[in-house]
Amino acid sequence: MAYAIAEVPQSSTKGFAPRGGALRLWHTRSHEVMLSGPAETGKTYGSLQKLDSLMWKYAGAQAAIVRKTYASMHGTVLQTYRRILGKDTPVRAFGGEKPEWFDYPNGSRVFIGGMDNPQKVLSGERDVIYVNQAEELLLDDWETLTTRATGRGGGTMPYAQIFGDCNPGPHTHWIKQRAGAGALDFIESRHEDNPTLYSDEGAITEQGRRTMAVLDALTGTRYKRLRLGLWVGSEGQVYEEWDSAVHLVDRFDIPPEWPRYRVIDFGYTNPFVCLWAASDHDGRLYVYREVYRTQRLVEQMVPDILRLSEGERIADTLADHDAEDRATAQAHGLRTRAAQKDVGPGIQAVQSRLKIAGDGRPRLYVFRDSLAHPPDENLLSRRKPTRLAEEFDGYVWAKSQSGDRIKEEPVKQDDHALDALRYLAIRLADQRRVGQVL
Repeated sequence: MAYAIAEVPQSSTKGFAPRGGALRLWHTRSHEVMLSGPAETGKTYGSLQKLDSLMWKYAGAQAAIVRKTYASMHGTVLQTYRRILGKDTPVRAFGGEKPEWFDYPNGSRVFIGGMDNPQKVLSGERDVIYVNQAEELLLDDWETLTTRATGRGGGTMPYAQIFGDCNPGPHTHWIKQRAGAGALDFIESRHEDNPTLYSDEGAITEQGRRTMAVLDALTGTRYKRLRLGLWVGSEGQVYEEWDSAVHLVDRFDIPPEWPRYRVIDFGYTNPFVCLWAASDHDGRLYVYREVYRTQRLVEQMVPDILRLSEGERIADTLADHDAEDRATAQAHGLRTRAAQKDVGPGIQAVQSRLKIAGDGRPRLYVFRDSLAHPPDENLLSRRKPTRLAEEFDGYVWAKSQSGDRIKEEPVKQDDHALDALRYLAIRLADQRRVGQVL
């Protein structure tokens, strides 16, 4: 692998000095690079600093910042990018509040795109492409991007590169497989790389103590991945059939004749969850919208649910059994039916839908952009799931003191949207058994 001698970058004049994994990222000229590590190691910040530095160093360079979906760019990676550019930057954004590209005074340009709408990114050759949260991409997405950063376009940089950052996932993920095959320069990032957490001398800061306390409080697979940085699967995972590459799909217009359902799991300290789902003519279920919020009262949530449902014909609305919360919802205009909460049959109903059927497709899908609001800041700060799709990996079977699985008893933690999904799955399974049309 080729490495360049580090030069003082434009960005370092703003006080940034990469170290650890970020420094290795700055040095490498490998065509494909991945900066992997647990949460809060400064991966995104270091990656964006490198991109900004390259744009200043190589006048006229063409670059792109990419995520799986375009909508997810603006409250996450672009917020950090704008912070790096600074308030008085001469770099100009084009496209309004949700810019399509950024122009540098020296002629360099950074395009903004998602793989759900990649025209701007893929319309021409790029010198460098940075992928944020690369674990969310499919291998096909990544390989498509590699064809747009090859150096064939006569770019102004002496090398072309696609680099990304990622949190660990299962050991079977394409990132680990590609790294193991030698096609990807795989760089490990650690918490000591983040100057807000550890000083140059390696002493933990006050911010570091707070951050590490949050990460140390994680459990199970989330602890192994987000605290330790390990690429591991979930031991004893309840829904082993869940595969984000299969079950997460891009949004499409749902035909008005498809039956639609709402299902609620009440909460306040724990998340209040409402899922919207629609069933096609073959019985496939699509979760197309969800709210997932903490510290909101039922009377605050009901108007949002009704507003989001405007113009939709809802066939049924199920809810947790809490009598007071259901009464409050009804008093504010939302009538519900008490859900059937049997855990075993409900889990089996969800598992049945997740399995690939004879036609090569499962009977359950979730829209990638199903979340109807920005992720809950309280949950983000605690590194908790913020939506349905993020609950599957950590949902595991409970174990006895001897380590044996307790039959039909999952661990009751971070399962709020999965509880709601279970209520709906068992309701539709019962409906099918009595011969009703979905």
